[in-house]
Amino acid sequence: MIIDSHCHAWRRWPYDARVPDPGHRGSVEALLYEMDGNGVDRAAVVCARIGADAGPDFANDDNNDYVAAAAHRYPDRLVAVADVDGSWRPEHHRPGAAGRLCDAAERYGLTAFTHYVRDENDGWFRTDEGREFFATAAELGLVASLSLSPAWFADLRTIAAAHPALPLLIHHQGLVRLNAPSFDDDLAALLGLAELPNVYVKVSGFHYVSAPAWDMPYTAARERLLRPIAEAFGAARLTWGSDFPAARPHLTYTQSLAVVRDHTPWWSAAERALVLGGTLDRLLGGRRP
Repeated sequence: MIIDSHCHAWRRWPYDARVPDPGHRGSVEALLYEMDGNGVDRAAVVCARIGADAGPDFANDDNNDYVAAAAHRYPDRLVAVADVDGSWRPEHHRPGAAGRLCDAAERYGLTAFTHYVRDENDGWFRTDEGREFFATAAELGLVASLSLSPAWFADLRTIAAAHPALPLLIHHQGLVRLNAPSFDDDLAALLGLAELPNVYVKVSGFHYVSAPAWDMPYTAARERLLRPIAEAFGAARLTWGSDFPAARPHLTYTQSLAVVRDHTPWWSAAERALVLGGTLDRLLGGRRP
């Protein structure tokens, strides 16, 4: 079984108004086409209510509704991971976050949600509001899919320790960038999170951490970043994700799968199967809306 732990779908293409097919490029139908063509059984569709900066015709304020409706039509293929208070939202890190999480969980029947923060740490995880937000996620039995930079790792450690039953799934290798002057320290901080058994890492988005972004098959990222992560966390806490269709300018869906399936000789077949779907299947399998 192959499960994509990190992909997106939008009613309108949110990035560039010049594309010739804005109504199809990021659609659920385009995602399912790629999944079918690559033998991917299921996908966790990470919602992102973005696009307003490209103009009103490209805004996706309804992305949670769009993805939830698709997951309802294809319950065996798609899992909706609702965007709760993402960093582009006016309610981001404003009072009432826990209540909004409860509302989203009830409205969409969530097993997982996503929360995007800005690169710079604003300290919100350490506030009463932030602590209540994650305590609520733990009480609801959700998986927290988090987009954050290394600046947040220390605060994430506190959250993970406070809520050991709450799975915290970090996007894109924690956005530890190969060309960052702080790479060694950032990687060490990420590997240190492996001490906490409820912290998981998405093997995804190599184009975010590599230079150039289209450096297939991402040899430097695999050897300098993914391999140490694999050794520290183990395959049972890693999940592959395509980042489709956001990754389209840099690599195809097939290539995103090939990076893990065909270029990770340090894993056994059984370990690779965990990364490609077994880990996420276990995470989501015991959680019901």
